[in-house]
Amino acid sequence: MNPEDPQIELESDSIPLQSRFSIVVDDREQSDEIINALRSIEEIDLRIARMPVGDYRVEEKVLIERKTIPDFAQSIVDGRLFRQARRLILQPLPSLLILEGRTSDLKSIGLRREAMQGAMVTLTIRFRLPILRSVDPAETVSLLKYACHQLHEEAPWRPYSAGGRPKGKRRQQLRLLQSLPGIGPDRAVRLLDHFGSVEKVVAATGSDLVEVEGIGPKTSEAIRQLLSESPMPYRAKTRRLRHAPELNQPL
Repeated sequence: MNPEDPQIELESDSIPLQSRFSIVVDDREQSDEIINALRSIEEIDLRIARMPVGDYRVEEKVLIERKTIPDFAQSIVDGRLFRQARRLILQPLPSLLILEGRTSDLKSIGLRREAMQGAMVTLTIRFRLPILRSVDPAETVSLLKYACHQLHEEAPWRPYSAGGRPKGKRRQQLRLLQSLPGIGPDRAVRLLDHFGSVEKVVAATGSDLVEVEGIGPKTSEAIRQLLSESPMPYRAKTRRLRHAPELNQPL
């Protein structure tokens, strides 16, 4: 996209001011398809500007970083991912990541699925950075629209108070558990019911995990390995990933 494009403001008087939404896009954002789609939506005021961190600022309330799966994978290999995540969480606005693309896109990068899953667990649990998935730019645009509508509600958002039982808490816990290797929806439910919290699942030993129905030794070992291993230096990881023969095998 050309940052010198004079049409960086979307102006329209067809919708009352109070029903309009605001999105600021970083001028280095590469997806013309998303930007053009946002420009075509009457209710969105689009502005393009240089942002110190993030790709989209919605309603001046939430900061969003968008990564395609190939970019996400490459940022794991070269060490950018967690540096960018740290910058996101240190700025004052709530932040989230949109991960765009299909798992099949990994084939062009040569990164194992387990490395992707490990990075997503780290971002979600350690950085507390929510991750939204979209399959393509059109779905990313839909997510941005949904965010506008959510943030434009009259009632201000407030975090749940301590001791409360929000309706979505269990759903969030199950989603976290499904980021672990070999854990689908059914196994996530059994893990949460057995241990009572995500924290206790993370602290469980391999022998504790195999007590849960459907969790075998291989799955428990993969979970413990993911949660307990120290990360390799990125330079060493890059060399190992590039030379590992199994990376050339289909996912």
